[in-house]
Amino acid sequence: MWRCCLLVLVGTAAVRAQFPRECVTPEGLRRGECCPSLTGLDNDQCGTSSGRGQCASITVDARPHGPQYPHDGRDDRERWPIRFFSRTCQCNGNFSGYNCGRCRHGWTGINCDQPVSVVRKNVMLLSADEKRAFVNSLDQAKRTIHPDLVITTRHYSEIFGPDGNSTQFENITIYNYFVWSHYYSVSKTFLGAGQASFGGVDFSHEGPGFLTWHRYHLLQLERDMQDMLQDPSFALPYWNFAIGGSMCDICTDDLMGARSSFDMNSLSSNSIFSQWRVICESVEDYDTLGTICNGTETSPIRRNPAGNVNRPMVQRLPEPQDVVACLQVNTFDTPPYYSTSTQSFRNTVEGECVLLLFFKTRYSDPEGNYDPVVRSLHNLAHLFLNGTGGQMHLSPNDPIFVLLHTYTDAIFDEWLRRHSPDSAVYPVENAPIGHNRGYNMVPFWPPVTNAEMFVTAPENLGYSYDGEWPTEPFTLTEIITIAIVAALMIVAAIFAAATCALRAKSYKMEGHQLLLGDQYQRYDDDKSQSVV
Repeated sequence: MWRCCLLVLVGTAAVRAQFPRECVTPEGLRRGECCPSLTGLDNDQCGTSSGRGQCASITVDARPHGPQYPHDGRDDRERWPIRFFSRTCQCNGNFSGYNCGRCRHGWTGINCDQPVSVVRKNVMLLSADEKRAFVNSLDQAKRTIHPDLVITTRHYSEIFGPDGNSTQFENITIYNYFVWSHYYSVSKTFLGAGQASFGGVDFSHEGPGFLTWHRYHLLQLERDMQDMLQDPSFALPYWNFAIGGSMCDICTDDLMGARSSFDMNSLSSNSIFSQWRVICESVEDYDTLGTICNGTETSPIRRNPAGNVNRPMVQRLPEPQDVVACLQVNTFDTPPYYSTSTQSFRNTVEGECVLLLFFKTRYSDPEGNYDPVVRSLHNLAHLFLNGTGGQMHLSPNDPIFVLLHTYTDAIFDEWLRRHSPDSAVYPVENAPIGHNRGYNMVPFWPPVTNAEMFVTAPENLGYSYDGEWPTEPFTLTEIITIAIVAALMIVAAIFAAATCALRAKSYKMEGHQLLLGDQYQRYDDDKSQSVV
């Protein structure tokens, strides 16, 4: 089942995680400072000489979090990222990046003063060449070492290695880094050898940050792939999974991989993704030994859409009207800001809340109440995949994750557009740990808060979505009203026709009558006479 520190920066940063390769030296970690020089000169930290930024202290969210996490002080991700670094680059204007050498999302040019935008399209409407290019670009990202970032493979207490001077970080590919970031945000809190790790913590799900965290997660991948391809117009497409039925329309060999003819849980050998191997699979070792996923690839992707015979309710995809109902929920989130929240747009789109729609019985309540059994929208789409994509710590290993979450983000952006909420509707405190408005999202670097992603994308983040949204169906009352009005109109039409027929018959019986009386002359009666 899918489980449902404020940083003072100017603008929205192009944040990366885990940490820049040039910052994870023993000296840098001991100083707690990651402020690289943009030009390589010692006196040019963060591009200071050109006015791009400066090295500054990180401010973290100190407001209380919810009661779900009772182990304060035991997890490296608390008050992120203070356990590792306390100072980083604070970039000015539209500059961003770990050394202020980039532009904010939505801006380009030498001085980052030229607006730029990309359009995320429905993957099913791409041309054959566009589909091929997208699939190939994902595969390239799977094989390309990330140019800037490395991942930690140990908790901070062991970060300097056995000799105290060998920092425990590893290189990772662009796509595997995307997978690792998600794994790190959902992994359990290690409480020590011989103790059971605490699993009631999640920095990216079951809270208000679900939407903001995954929004930035996608932005990271999109930007990394733009750089890899040297194509600033590259955009991640989306999968409209709200089509109902039990068929996976994108599970074809020209897209995300068809089902194998030899193993219903595997991908067709004709798909490039059948060659992919997953990472972060050894969760039992991580939880018992206190290790962290090091990016080692293991087994192939598993997928069997609609194949979970033990849970019939996850054998069908969401319906279009599920999206309609979700977009009508007025409140972004409600206490306790968790998987049990009711009348919550966030919890509805995440898939924990369920809505009663006209002529549908699989939903339990018209207000969108929590149901421990039924799943909808995002969660239902994951569970429908029935395999790697249905397991939280592994799900991004299946590249369908990208398309599923771009559509979830599209729903989020449409809700923001329709409801125009003030930032104050996002809870500032008492949300689950990691989900307060000002919390720096784990494990992104430089730090970026949930609040910075709670904005409409076209105006603030440099991307938009094409396509149209499903319309609301008529209610029973509206259908009855329409039927009554139509019946009355038919009766009126019949009455009018009958009246005309009776009058016509009367005219024939009485003979032809002039429209005007005989005392009036017409213009063509006698041209020699005046018309008075």
